[in-house]
Parts: sequence; C-alpha cells; structure tokens
Amino acid sequence: MCDTFVVVRPDGVIFAKNSDRDPNEAQRLEWIAAREHAAGSTLRCTWTSIPQAMRTNAMVLSRPYWMWGAEMGANEHGVAIGNEAVFARGELLADGLTGMDLLRLALERASSAAGAVDVIRELLACHGQGGQAGYAKADFRYHNSFLIADRGEAWLLESVGRDTEAERIVTGTRAISNELQSPRLRRHAKRLHGLLARAARRRKRSECLAATVNTAGDAMRVLADHGEGNARPRFNRWTGALGAPCVHAGGWLAATQTTGSWVSQLSAAGDRHWATGTSSPCISVFRPLEIQRPRQTGMPTGQRDGLSLWWRHEALHRAIHAAGWEAPDSFRADRERVQAAILQAGDEGWTIAEDWLERWENISRMAPRASRPRWLQRYWQSIVEDAEKPALRTWRDPD
Repeated sequence: MCDTFVVVRPDGVIFAKNSDRDPNEAQRLEWIAAREHAAGSTLRCTWTSIPQAMRTNAMVLSRPYWMWGAEMGANEHGVAIGNEAVFARGELLADGLTGMDLLRLALERASSAAGAVDVIRELLACHGQGGQAGYAKADFRYHNSFLIADRGEAWLLESVGRDTEAERIVTGTRAISNELQSPRLRRHAKRLHGLLARAARRRKRSECLAATVNTAGDAMRVLADHGEGNARPRFNRWTGALGAPCVHAGGWLAATQTTGSWVSQLSAAGDRHWATGTSSPCISVFRPLEIQRPRQTGMPTGQRDGLSLWWRHEALHRAIHAAGWEAPDSFRADRERVQAAILQAGDEGWTIAEDWLERWENISRMAPRASRPRWLQRYWQSIVEDAEKPALRTWRDPD
C-alpha cells in the first residue's frame, strides 16, 4: 500500500510519497547517470526485455533492492513520479512490466509530466503490465496508478491492464491511496481489496492534510502522520497501523510498512528533492538529494546488515517499536531540530543526517518492554527472525 499526493500552485509543485511494502523489503536510494545507447539494443526490466531508448535521463530513485524498477524518483528535467497498486479485474501478464518498471522507464525517457504519461501509455499498449511484484508473497500482482509531476502541473494516470485514463491537475491538491478514481475504470475495481487496504480512509486523510501544505517541511509532516489525534501508530490485529499515511506493519491480513519516503519541490527557480532512504518517516529524517551527486547507501537486501543506510536505521526503528514507541523525549526534539537544519542547509544536509543517525544508533540497545499487545509482539518477533535468514529475493544491480 502507498500514499502519494501533489500540491500544484502558481509558483511550483510539491510532490510527496510514502512507499509501503513488506517490513524486511529494504529500499535503496540510487543515482543513475544519463546515457546514450546503441541503436537496436535491448533493456532487461524486472521480468521482461524491451527495446532500449537512444538516450536515457539522469535520475535519483528509491528502489526495492531486488527490482529493476523503482517506487518513486525524479529526473534531471524536474519530473517526479510515484506509483501505487490498484486492485481490479483485468489482464495481468506473467512477464509484463511492473508498475515500478513503468515509473522508471517514464523517468528515463520523458522530459515533462505530460511526456511521462505518453511514455507509460505507449509501453502499456505494447508490452502490458504484470509480473510478480511482491516480496514475502512472490505471486502478488496488481494494476497501477501514478501521480506524475513537473514544475508546472501534475497528472493522475490510472491503468487496468492496457487500458488507461489520465487527468491533468493544474491547481490544488490530489492524492492517491490504492484505489481507482476514474468512474470508467472504477467499475473494474475489486472493492473488498480497497476496503482491506483502508484506501478511501487514507486518501481522505492525505488530501485533507495536503491542503495545508506550503513547504517541503509541511509535506514531510503529512507523510509522518498517524491519523487525527494520534501521536504514535494505532494497531489492530487485522491491518496493523494501516489507517493513515505513515503505515506500520502488524496486521495478519494486511502486512505492510512504510519502507521509504520522498518529497520533491519542483519550480522554475530550481528543483529540490529529499528522501529518507529508510522506513518509518515518523522517526526518520529526509536527506537532500542531488541528481548529479551520488551518495553511498550500501547494498541492503532482505537480510539484516549493519552497514547499509536502510538497515542501520531499521535497528533504531525496531528498538523504538519494541519499546512501545516510548523513545526518549530528547530523540523527538532532536529529530525536529535536525530536520529543520537539513532543510536550511542544502547539500550539506546529508552530513547533518548522517551525524544524526550515528548519534542515535545506540538507541537500538534499548530493552524491549511488554507494553505492546502479545499478538503484536509475536508478529514482530517473526519479522525480526526472518531478517536473520537469507533474503527471499536476490540483489538486482541497478543497470
């Protein structure tokens, strides 16, 4: 599950997304340089090969480690895209393009939001969508919707099989949360899946909060939201904390976790991008990203390590979770102070974020408490144990 929103104003566009996937499915921030490709060459996506473009754009991506495609990202032309699963009756190919493949291909090949819509539509018409898109449940497949933004506008693109519906957004806010919005495509929707995903509730909450967004910092606070009046996540045994933008795993029917978060501020004055590169935006900081300046974030997989950015922070996240979300008051105050400093610092914000993580990594030594319900303790114990085993999916190189 995911939550994505855009705010379109006369002075630019703010794009934001939480990517919700399996709790041990690490994501990696990745920098891809612009490239020229030989005529007639082919490209291997996650499950299928297609003709390569003559030139591909420079990009920054947040990518589930085993996929070729990405959950969210931005390119050198100021285009930012996020995709979401939508559940519908329609054609899904065993070796089709995943929604993440389509997102990356659009960033590689388009120089505007409208151009990205055209790229995705053409690819769907030629190759269809599908392919395994799950981690713990390998055969999980779904259709896709996309929010696509550039410096002047945004587009909502929805798809069921090869069929698509696009809507231009020239002002105001728009959010998507795993449900189809087009009246024509909604007739194909699997409504029980949408209810289980609490899609309408999350979209309503995201759109309500997005209406108050004026800055990138405001957007980050929306992504960290746990619902009205909730300073910390509220869990139930069926869907975990799946009721607001910041999602925490714990449900037996819907087991999903916010494993990466992204904010872009796009304008003629210049684009700025930030991402956590980690789970749980409520206890993460957003780091500045520059398209032309790669950073080292390690090579995380579904098996715990102590070196990658994603797993270093995950030790902190799981310690706070095990302590019943009773982090020291100084932690939350320090996080707010550091995030404000990052937003003011520009490129040096990456170093500030690294210093913050190093300072708080030792919190992972906090002793667990019995403050969580037993069913939630058992659920997370199984997640932690799985992270000590070999990963369910092998590492995929970004190229």
